[in-house]
Amino acid sequence: MATREEALFNGKQNYNYYQELLQEFIRIPSISTDPNHKEDIKLASNYLKSVLNKFGITDVRIMDTEGHPVVYAEKRSTNQQALTVLIYGHYDVQPVDPLELWESNPFEPTVKDGRLVGRGASDMKGQIIACLAAYQAISLTGTIPLNFKFIFEGEEEIGSPNLTPFLEKNKELLQCDVILNPDAGMISPDTPTIVNGLRGLTYFELMIKGPDHDLHSGTFGGAIHNPAIVLADLISGMHDSDNRVTLPGFYDDVIPLTERERNEFLKIPVTDSDIKRQTGAPALLGEKGYSPLEQIGARPTLDISGMLSGFIGEGSKTIIPSWAMAKIGMRTVPNQDPNKIYHQLKQYIEENVPKTVTWELKQFAGGWASISDTTNPEVVALSNALESVWGKKPLYKREGGSIPVVAFMQKILNKDSVLTGFGLPDDKIHSPNESLHLETWKKGILALIEFFYNFAGVK
Repeated sequence: MATREEALFNGKQNYNYYQELLQEFIRIPSISTDPNHKEDIKLASNYLKSVLNKFGITDVRIMDTEGHPVVYAEKRSTNQQALTVLIYGHYDVQPVDPLELWESNPFEPTVKDGRLVGRGASDMKGQIIACLAAYQAISLTGTIPLNFKFIFEGEEEIGSPNLTPFLEKNKELLQCDVILNPDAGMISPDTPTIVNGLRGLTYFELMIKGPDHDLHSGTFGGAIHNPAIVLADLISGMHDSDNRVTLPGFYDDVIPLTERERNEFLKIPVTDSDIKRQTGAPALLGEKGYSPLEQIGARPTLDISGMLSGFIGEGSKTIIPSWAMAKIGMRTVPNQDPNKIYHQLKQYIEENVPKTVTWELKQFAGGWASISDTTNPEVVALSNALESVWGKKPLYKREGGSIPVVAFMQKILNKDSVLTGFGLPDDKIHSPNESLHLETWKKGILALIEFFYNFAGVK
């Protein structure tokens, strides 16, 4: 049996074992944004170390940052000429709220209708275990064709605030020939996908302040400007009738889509009806002149992630609230600078907020957009790997979400990432009842095995 065939056989034989490891991993509630789960973050990092050790990787380090630790591991090939792959992942997960909408305990993985249900099953503990499974299936043959490096962080779900200094400090340690990032996904179970572009993210909190305390609306209503109304007016003015963002200069740095890029979007077999089915929305809305997929993957957006003001309990309370707050998230595209976006938003507020209130604007961690060349050897190696498992060529997709580490690594390590992953649009990541489609995940393990062998042969 050829070595590659032996590794693929090992992968198939150990599916149940890999799933058991994933289920153990999901049981650890590693919620990075909640200080109450700090010990669980440590448990998750130690769990990864134990799995790496089980798979024969002894050079494993849990490295401290100003926040949650990074797990680094390395295993060198006996081939002195072997190329090096750096595999990225994040072991932290989103909060589970609203808990009452979960059909099962989010941290007690359950198999239902061919899916493994649990927080982090798809995003991205399942993807991490798939990579480790592929490595182990190869290592069981007795030889590995590449030098393997692993970097698993615990802060991706809060914007990776400490990853940039970690990368800067450990540039030499992280040198590689290719970065594999499996934090993307597929269009459908039957459509292998390579993500060649990601939008960036910049995030803000806008606070509008009026009186120094809540006021009786009967006594002061009409004489005092209501901060909630001011905020609502500001937000409603952030888009025009064509659903274009109205911040001054917002589109100045946006690179227009080429005809070839627009044709790639046309190949993606996702319809308006598919999007409505996946989201439960009664109708779609978007920027005039662009298809829904172009809007999702290649156009910048401004969204309100949350608003809070005044009395929100049951019944009625007649007040003018003293303040109103909104969380504002913007998805950016290649060439847009998050710092310029901050000044554009600030200028918009300065030009539109009345003198009857004061305001504060906070900027949170974000990341640049990224785009990769589909002719790069590592992308070709992945394309051939996916085709060998699925029996069809993969589609290329520009993803609407953000993975800040991709741009960080591009700038600091001077390496592009090859983006894959075996999550699906209806996995409900970040939502109640998150799940992983197990058959797709199993195919993903085999595709990763193929990719590692393919890339080892690329000079």
